[in-house]
Amino acid sequence: MEQFKFSMPLNIRWNDMDPLGHVNNVYYIDYFQNARAGYMPTVSKRWDWTEFMFVIAHIECDYYKELGIAHKNPKIKARASQLGNKSFEIEYLVVSDAADGSEIIHSKGKSVQVMIDLKQKKPVEIPDWLRQDLIDFEPGLSV
Repeated sequence: MEQFKFSMPLNIRWNDMDPLGHVNNVYYIDYFQNARAGYMPTVSKRWDWTEFMFVIAHIECDYYKELGIAHKNPKIKARASQLGNKSFEIEYLVVSDAADGSEIIHSKGKSVQVMIDLKQKKPVEIPDWLRQDLIDFEPGLSV
């Protein structure tokens, strides 16, 4: 888990809970979206959501342990794991603190982002500056 340099607090809302008393599965995708929103400007100081954009081509989530309001210090971690010409992959971990000081993994996920030209709404190559920022931030990135 030390391979995840980016982490942010996860604010579990009461309405995220289902009748079983844990976070409903659909909210994990929302948590991934929030992680991407924080990850991109952290990785690249040039990133500007009004100028650059990607679309989600694929997203997945595996659930391991229920997550609820009572879990201590829930957070979401993100990292870029693969980098292509027009797309890149981001992996996610939803974790909380265990009583022994370790982390409980609640879910793992992955998404594939495809860079697009906002005006033409067509795929474009990842800009060189973003490619370099991702490589610099994630030294183990598979290119």
